[in-house]
Amino acid sequence: MVDRRRLHGLRSAAEGSIEEFADGHRGRRCRYRGLAKTHVQHALTALAINVERLSLQEPAAAPYRPRPPTAFQQYLDKRGLPRPLRCRQGKQPRTS
Repeated sequence: MVDRRRLHGLRSAAEGSIEEFADGHRGRRCRYRGLAKTHVQHALTALAINVERLSLQEPAAAPYRPRPPTAFQQYLDKRGLPRPLRCRQGKQPRTS
């Protein structure tokens, strides 16, 4: 049996991409007549979308930058109080 959550995640990602193409890049109307010209327009638009997405990603070799401390963490640090375990790098306390 197919895992419904995984299937829904895949479908959600694909539909999000199609929606971005249709609404964000005016993919509902074609500038040209003819199947061949329409195909070229769609292929070039998809290429532009992928280049745009890649340009927004951080490089894989970028140094790790931790998130800035929250206001609550700054409050604790200012008063010299220890941070609760759940505030340390998102780790949950062990139950065993």
